[in-house]
Amino acid sequence: MTLPNKLTMLRILLIPVMVVIYYIPFFKDTYLFTLNNGVGFFYGLSLSSLIMFIIFALASITDFLDGAIARKYNLITSFGKFADPLADKMLVFTAMTLLMLDVITYHDWYSNIMPAWAFIVMLIREFMVSGIRMVVALKGEAVAAGWLGKWKTFTTMIAIIVLFFMHIHIVIAIIGMVLMYIACLLTIMSGVQYFWRARKYVLESV
Repeated sequence: MTLPNKLTMLRILLIPVMVVIYYIPFFKDTYLFTLNNGVGFFYGLSLSSLIMFIIFALASITDFLDGAIARKYNLITSFGKFADPLADKMLVFTAMTLLMLDVITYHDWYSNIMPAWAFIVMLIREFMVSGIRMVVALKGEAVAAGWLGKWKTFTTMIAIIVLFFMHIHIVIAIIGMVLMYIACLLTIMSGVQYFWRARKYVLESV
């Protein structure tokens, strides 16, 4: 197995580790520090959030490395073409799901910072793009990812990283939420862009 494929497999193996960490009470209930907000609630950074951030960051780094190494040393394989984007989606949607299960409390405000509708929009976009790629591949063609898709991926990962620290302060939670809304908008725009580029293949028999 080539080094890029090993990095891809490592990224996949880190995903269940992140899920297990989330569900272990010791990690969720152990705080590295806490800050009282003066109204009966407190902010802080749990060991669970810190470990999940580290895992997500490491996995994201392997995503950058495997592609760079594969291109530089001509180690691109069929397995890598299949597993690399799959690992990316597994990582991002696992992190989003765990964040969606979490809530933040501020005064009388009690809310999920990771909205379910944003998760659904992004999931539908990925299904649509995957379907288009299959159709285009059957024609022996390929549609290159646009710059909107790259910005979507970057913004989504930054939003997830920020949201891992949302319990430190409400301002961090709001920043993460705004970034996720921007990522959701870019998701829609990149999906439309991808469909438009592949429209002659998708709509030829309509």
